Formats: sequence, C-alpha cells, structure tokens
Amino acid sequence: MTTFHRTTRIPFVVVLLAAGTAPIMRAQTALQAQVSLRPLTARDVTDYKLPSTSQRSAGLSTIGLGQPAYLEAQVNIAIPAEDIAGVTWALASRPATSKAELADSPLGESVPIFEPSNRLAARVAGRKLLRPDVVGLYTVKATIATTSGGTAEVGQSIIGATYVGIQRCAACHSGAVGSDKVTPWSKTKHANIFKDGMNGVASDHYGANCLRCHTVGYDADPSALNGGFDDVATQLKWVFPTVQKAGTYEALPDALKNVGNIQCENCHGPGSQHAMTGSRILISVSLGSGVCAQCHASGTNHIKSTEWVGSLHSAATSYPSGAGREGCVGCHTGPGFIGTMKGAATLSTAYGAINCQTCHESHGRTTPATNKLLLRNLTPVKLMDGTVLDKAGYGAVCMNCHQSRQNAATYVTTTVGSARFGPHYSPQADMLAGVNGFNYGRYIPSSAHAAVVEDTCAHCHMQPITDTKDPAFLKAGGHTFKMALQASDKNPVVYQVEACYKCHGPNTSLFDFQLFDYDNDGSIDGVQTEIQHLLDKLALQLPPAGKPKTELAIDSTWTRPQLAAAYNWQFVKYDGSFGIHNTAYAVGLLKASIADLATQK
Repeated sequence: MTTFHRTTRIPFVVVLLAAGTAPIMRAQTALQAQVSLRPLTARDVTDYKLPSTSQRSAGLSTIGLGQPAYLEAQVNIAIPAEDIAGVTWALASRPATSKAELADSPLGESVPIFEPSNRLAARVAGRKLLRPDVVGLYTVKATIATTSGGTAEVGQSIIGATYVGIQRCAACHSGAVGSDKVTPWSKTKHANIFKDGMNGVASDHYGANCLRCHTVGYDADPSALNGGFDDVATQLKWVFPTVQKAGTYEALPDALKNVGNIQCENCHGPGSQHAMTGSRILISVSLGSGVCAQCHASGTNHIKSTEWVGSLHSAATSYPSGAGREGCVGCHTGPGFIGTMKGAATLSTAYGAINCQTCHESHGRTTPATNKLLLRNLTPVKLMDGTVLDKAGYGAVCMNCHQSRQNAATYVTTTVGSARFGPHYSPQADMLAGVNGFNYGRYIPSSAHAAVVEDTCAHCHMQPITDTKDPAFLKAGGHTFKMALQASDKNPVVYQVEACYKCHGPNTSLFDFQLFDYDNDGSIDGVQTEIQHLLDKLALQLPPAGKPKTELAIDSTWTRPQLAAAYNWQFVKYDGSFGIHNTAYAVGLLKASIADLATQK
C-alpha cells in the first residue's frame, strides 16, 4: 500500500468511509487522502505562466485576511487519475460575520504538488481557493470519490488573522532563558535586511519590489487588508524613498519599523489570534519548504529554493521513516536531523524532506559572527572510528550524516556476513579524511583535499552558478549539490569544476583526469576509470569468483578476508566519487584488498 506524508504541521482529518470494489480485473488499492495547503512562489508564477498579480503563499495554516489558501485535495499515487470520480468541497465552518466562500483555484493542471518528495507519493484530485475575510477559524472539507466506490472525507483548518509586528512578538519571546527567540534573531541578516536596504547598505539597487519579502505581510492585493507593511504604509501615506542613505530607516515611523525586516510572522503567519490567547494551535509552525521558498524561489537572484528542488535531498525516500525507524530518521528526514542536532532524547519518526530548515536554524541560535549561514551545527564531527574532523568548515554539517556509521577495524573482524554487511551508503566524510576503511594494519596514504579545501564538501558541491545563460543555471551547483549537469538527448554531461581550478587549473575533463596507471594494465586512464578497473578486479576475486559484479551478494559463508575486501569495495563504491574525494586512499584500500585476497589462495 502506498502512503504519503505531509511536510507541514497543519491539522487535518482523514476518515475512510468506504472501500468499495468494482467489477474490474485488477487489485483495488486503499484510498488515502488529505487536504494540503499549497505554497505559491514567484518562481511558480513564472514557470506555470500564472498571472503576474497572483498572490504568493507560504502554505501555512495561519493566513492574513484577504490572502489566499490554495487548497489541494491529494490522494495516494497508486490511485490512477482516471479512477478519481470527483471531489465535493464544502466550507464546513467559518466565523459568524464572515462572507468568505470557496472559489475555483487559479492553479491549473500543469501546476504540480509543491513538495518534490510528495510528488512521488501523491496526486492532485482537486483544488479550491479560500481567502479569509475576518479573523477566526475556517474549516474546509473535501469528499473524494473513486470510480470503484471508495470515498474519503478529509479536512483542513485555517486561521484567519492579522499581523501584529515584532513588538508584540517580543513581549513574550524575548528575555526568558531557553525561550528567547527574538534576541538571537535580532543579530541575523533577516532581522536587518530592510533596515540595511533603507540605509543604502544592502545593495546599490534596493527598490520597492524588495518589500514583498523584506517586510511583514506585504501584499498589494486590494482585498488583503490585514495590518501588513503595505497597509501601514498606506495609512501613514508613506512613499518608498528615491534615495536610500544612512539614517533613512531610523527616521521611519515606529509603526513601519514594527513590521519592517523579516520577522516571526514572515515564517509563522499572522499572529493576532496567537498573541491574544497564547495558544500554539493559532500560529503556524511548519517545516515545509514553502516557508523559505516564498522568498528564496524568486526571479534569477533569489534561487536557493529553486536549486534545492533539483537536489536529491528534496525528494529523499520516505522508506527510512515511521515507527521502528528511530535509528534512521536522524539523517534521512528533516525532523529527525533537527532533533539530532538539538540533542533530543527521542526523535520524531515523521517524514520530511531534507530542506532549508533541516540544515539552517532561522532563529539564529548559533553565533552569527562564526556561523553567518546559521547552519545548525558546525562543531567538530566525530567519526565512528574516533577520528575527529575539526577543520571541515561549512562542510561539517554534511559530515554529520555522510559517514560510514561503522568502525571498520572492529566491524570487519567481528561481524558475520549478510546482505546488510558493510558501511552505510555515502561514507564521504571518512573517504575525504582518509580514515576508517579496513587498512589491514598498514599505513595507507591520503590525498590533500581534506586539508586544503576550505569548507570541504560545500566548497565544491555548492559552487555558485549565477549566469542565467549557463545551461547549468539552477540545475547544478548551489543548493542542487550537484557537480555536473546531467546528460540529455541533445547534450553531454557538463562538469562544474570551476571550484577545482585554483589547484588543478582549467581542465574540461577534470574528474576523470589522467594521473597514473593504478591498475597496472599498461594504460594511464582517467582517475575514475582507473578506480573502476580496480573495483572490477577486486570484484572478480570475491564470490562467485571470476564473475563480474556491480553489487556483492554477501552471506554468512564469506570468509573473514573476503568480508574485509568486500567492506573496502563497498566503501569506495558507496563514496560515489570514484577517487575524486581521495584518490590515494581509494587506490590504497583497493590495492591492499586485492593483494590480501591473492595471499589467501
């Protein structure tokens, strides 16, 4: 049975009313459903050719009056589109004085589900639009019917509210030890971006268009009257200044300063109802990617969220989540990783992709002076063999997960062979550092990348690509974490190797460049080709001997020398760089394994 998961913490109800059968010759799939609130970004408006006046949304359940809730009824993807008979929508409850009604959504069939991970598990059954018009609770229900007779009634709660600004938030969320969010936030770039713009510090082209993201609740739609920055500016008859210079921000009225900069309500939604009662259910706390993408997926400059959509992180499998996966979620899900970084005794097993909020702590609880990107953890990383990596720079956050999870020296000598034998996938930190392979008690040399590449992983995998004419723009580098634009029917692979030029010089074939004849076949091939040849040579020595292999079928009959060689084979292959991360160490491990097996005959 296919399941899918929400990535926002929004209340909803799922009631399976019937699971009927139909006279067709295929197995029936249980109907699962939910109503989701879809974010809408500036990039969406461009990509899906929506009207330029389309109102953006973070996909939160707390919504400013007059702002849109893009409602989306979803079913598990195992239900074919042709089996969806229809969706019946109803505004089940609304505040007594409200005249709001459900309307047709402007999002057409070409607009996909927002979260890349959810696109793999769900499909859209229907859409609607709701704009709250007075403060209070709105409840929307959708009844989804299939041609096989199954139905599901699902719902979504929405809080209509107004914006209150930082002064009201600070009244409760500053000062108290352990719950002070305002003080660390005040030192972040978010907290000062509008101020710096007004004072001519942020950039040389700061303009009124920047206010949409750099202030609270900015929405120029005439129906969006909710106390946002634009509403306050209108009331005060304030006009954006033609010149930004020192002192401009300080001269602003306090009412505008109160809703200036990127504040609590930009990410949590309007707080009037929450501030009035203190109830947490009246404010949004979401780990969905739309929270950041509402601004970081805009145009050709604010592209981090757009890049991320093309990364493997954005669509990480939900398989290692759920009950019983407590040991996996610390790296395989966003909520799990956040819990790990906070030192939580019990980790959430709920699924969520590895997104912006997974790696970045937006409240700024880290020290901005030493961690300007607000990464959750840049402390030294300890690998399973005891090696401490204390000079990884920004790459340290990656190394918390991209490691082998085993101490090779003890694991290889004590663990019985099985289909699960070996290091965990992606042991890049160990490989880069040149440690924790099985070294047979020998010294195996290491290449210099770990010592000379500042910020390690991030330096190479996140090199910026800002030229909009570059075919790799938004498809490699940055938050795609990719170092190559993958081949298509018309174009070959394009490697992104500018980060390597400082040491290696310009080389269009860098990655598989020639160094030595490591496999001793009389030909100097590229490094990655040589490593593959060594992997193939070692695989021929492993059971069943003499047969080429792309994976190893390890079981309890494998001898200890075979397991040691298998560990190193997996270690090098699962690293995925085929020698680029650490050529000397990869070659050394494979050659040592080949030589050791040769002595066993």
